[in-house]
Formats: sequence, C-alpha cells, structure tokens
Amino acid sequence: MWFKNLSPFRLTEPFTLTADELAEKLEALRFRPCGAHEESSFGWTAPLGKAEQSLVHAANGYMMLCVKKEERVLPVAVVNEMIQEKAAEAEEQQGRKLSKKERTQLKDELIFDLLPRAFTFSRKIYAYIDPNGGWLVVDAASAKNAEDLLSLLRKSLGSLPAVPINTVNNPVAIMTQWLVTQQTPSDIVVEDECELRSPGEEGSIIRCKNHDLSLPEIQNHLDSGKEVIKLALSWADRLSFVIDKSLSIKRLRFLDLVQEQLEDIEIDGDDMRFDVDFSIMSAELGLFLPRLLELFGGEVKS
Repeated sequence: MWFKNLSPFRLTEPFTLTADELAEKLEALRFRPCGAHEESSFGWTAPLGKAEQSLVHAANGYMMLCVKKEERVLPVAVVNEMIQEKAAEAEEQQGRKLSKKERTQLKDELIFDLLPRAFTFSRKIYAYIDPNGGWLVVDAASAKNAEDLLSLLRKSLGSLPAVPINTVNNPVAIMTQWLVTQQTPSDIVVEDECELRSPGEEGSIIRCKNHDLSLPEIQNHLDSGKEVIKLALSWADRLSFVIDKSLSIKRLRFLDLVQEQLEDIEIDGDDMRFDVDFSIMSAELGLFLPRLLELFGGEVKS
C-alpha cells in the first residue's frame, strides 16, 4: 500500500478518537452498491478490501481509511441518440415539436429505464490520519477527490478542523528561486521536469519533461518573468515526486533506501504485506511532511 499522490491537510485541533471509535463513527456511511435506479454510491470500505474487516486499519499510531465510489455507466452518445429517436417518434405521432421541458422529461424517463441495466465501475480513495503529527493525508491526484473524502469524513464525524497547507513563503517563489540560482537545500535535488507560467491568469505555460533544467533556454524563460508552478524533485535519496504550487504531490515514488527496509522482513500473506507497507510508508511520510513545511519557510499559524 504505497501512496502515489499526496494531498496533505493539517489538523488544526487534536484528533483524539481511537481507531475503534473512528471505525464506529464511519459505520453509518459504510459503502453499499448502487441501487437499481441510483447513478452512484459513495461510502467507507475496509482498507484491506474485505467486507468483514474494520473500516480503519491502524498501525504505529497511524489510521488508514478508504472510500469507495461506484458509478453506473451510461454513455452520453448512446443516451443522446436514443433521446433523439424517441423525441422524433413522439413528434411524428403528435404532429408538433416537443418543448424543452418535454425533452427533459423524456431524458429523465429514459435514464430511469436504462440505469438498472447499466454496467458499473468503482474506484477507491485511500487516506490516513496521523494524530501525533496532526495530518490527514489523501492519496488523490485531483483536489476534488481529496475534498470528496474530506467531506464524507466530516459528515461521519460531525466536524473535522482540517485545512490545506499554508506556508510562510510562497511555493512558487521558492521553486523559481531554486531554478534561477541552481541552488537547493542539501537534501533536495531538482530532477528533469517542470512547468513554467507567465504571471497573470492568462499567462503562457511552458512544460518540460526529461529535460536538463539547468540549460540556458530554461534560464531565458525565467529571465523573461516566468515562474515555476510545478517541479520534479527528490528528497534525501528517499522520495521522488512532482510538486505543484499548492504543495500537492504527484507521481510519488519511494526510492531504494526506503524499499530496502522490506528485505529483512519476512512477510506472510497479503494482510501482513499491507500492514508492513503501510507502516514503512507512513513512518517515512511522517518525517517528510514536516520537512516539506520547513522548505517553504514553515507553517503559517492561524
């Protein structure tokens, strides 16, 4: 269980629930499959993927959660084609054009009839709570997925004081400085990918991948006023990732120094593999996230 993306939130008040207490609160919104006429279903599921397992998997003070979303698939093109056919048939029978309201009603009726026969697909979003460090970390590539999980957690708990990271220094300014000066903190290495943008909402964007970011052409873009809004980095030979202007992290990889910890552990079965992976991953991120705040001047205290 290795996260590939990090959407970190800070807990602004102590998280005092035990794993058992948290699992009990999540139970009311446990995932259930879509009903015959439901377009989607969203709820908590066991991180280990077994229905009889707890909704919270705890290890070394960290608590893993998982939400599952199931959606029924109705291809838009197919639905639109069937609507056109049914509308044309109705107009021919009635000898007049259908109103917008009638077409909308026709669409609703058609979707209602089709939903029970539609295929479903599902996806899971994982997260963990670090009560001691004061973190909620979501493995989500999009802000919407992270917010969906956070919203469901707030609904389950009644409230949850969690906010996005807010640092003293602007991440864009710091990342731009790293590229301009070609100087970074000793535990940070700039890799071969970046995204540069001219200031302003409509600013032009330059994307570079598999590229030497120390070359003059990159410096020329920086000299012309472009700023770094996304940058590939590695930390302490332990993690590599792409970080953006909001400090969300994508394409996270745990490097050999981390993975080598698994070599001396005898693992028996998938459950133990999950537990060991989670323990190593959460401990590693428990060191990295405070350092992430330090890199950008520390945390703004509200």
